[in-house]
Amino acid sequence: MGDDLTAALDTFLARHEQELIDFRRDLHAHPEQAYAERRTTRLVADRLAGAGLRPVLLPRTTGLYADIGPGRPRVALRADLDALPMDDEKGVPYRSAIAGTCHACGHDVHTAMLAGAGEFLAERAASGLLPGSVRLIFQPAEEAATGAKDVIAAGALDSVDRIFALHCDPRLDTGKVGVRAGAITAACDKVKVTLAGPGGHTARPHLTADVVYALGKIVTEVPAALTRRVDPRAGLSLVWGHVRSGSAANAIPDEGVVEGTVRCLDADVWRSAVVLIEDLVQSVATPYGVTAKVEYLSAVPPTVNEPASAGLIARAAAAVLGPDAVTETPQSLGGEDFAWYLHLAPGAMARLGTRAPGTLTAGDLHQPTFDIDERAIAIGVRLLAAIAQGDDPPRPSTGQG
Repeated sequence: MGDDLTAALDTFLARHEQELIDFRRDLHAHPEQAYAERRTTRLVADRLAGAGLRPVLLPRTTGLYADIGPGRPRVALRADLDALPMDDEKGVPYRSAIAGTCHACGHDVHTAMLAGAGEFLAERAASGLLPGSVRLIFQPAEEAATGAKDVIAAGALDSVDRIFALHCDPRLDTGKVGVRAGAITAACDKVKVTLAGPGGHTARPHLTADVVYALGKIVTEVPAALTRRVDPRAGLSLVWGHVRSGSAANAIPDEGVVEGTVRCLDADVWRSAVVLIEDLVQSVATPYGVTAKVEYLSAVPPTVNEPASAGLIARAAAAVLGPDAVTETPQSLGGEDFAWYLHLAPGAMARLGTRAPGTLTAGDLHQPTFDIDERAIAIGVRLLAAIAQGDDPPRPSTGQG
């Protein structure tokens, strides 16, 4: 790396930065939800083809990947394409033109950054300045937590030595990069508990099974019991978001349902959570004479950054952005399906600052007013290019898991 790479990036971005900002704005104005990212996929494919690359569409025809340079991919860089099902409430010219759909998580930014980095790296490869092949992965359906599995099933991670990604962080100033070794995001699973009983009159709860009372016990006691059954450092959290039972004040219903999310930062504890929660639900429900059915849907595991890969990101950021750019980022209980890649290859995700320096209040992801300081796009291009050009540490003998 060094001055040569920095100078080349300066020249490239002088020509293309505004174009990449316009590209991001176009994606932002035309968002597409999971597995509907057809226009976005087409635009990205056209850009890559214009840079002399040969994009490969994923089987569902949304999402794609492309290789830069010959030989086995030494590094893969990933962006996600899909938007969220919410209205855009910003008063900007590039506000979403699609009702009920909005880029409120920065995936449009991720896509524009990786497209720009890919075009730059293609130029480097054509000049013989790229040390090994790079694979660009534009993944669909991250918000559905299934897109990474589609990429893997299509073989797009085959033979990849390492994989990296950047995610927008509106709590971090533009120019800063948040890096962390170990768990950076949590597992995010769904759990549904259905209680059943014969129903009856509220005047005689002792002659039936009080589903509502038992449901209240499940809601309060199962999360409380988890805090005493699991090491608190694992970050295991069960939070209910939906509860439903009955329709009349004087009738005990015959069914009640509660649904929530399970989040966890420790991979081993995450694997054990399904059995533990089942056992706790049954132990709480049994004394009240109700039957309990637990449905547990595993969505994504924790995203556990491999230390050497996190270090590579930090060195790349210091090289092209300056040593003061790197900061340690906190763990998040949000879920991210990038975690599935790290079960097959070492790698890391970092957080890219998108908040305009000096801003007193920070918004958050998944809000209908979410937007970025667009200077972050060029910074992301610099960092992704530097990661692809950087020194590759030895691959560990065992992968993440």
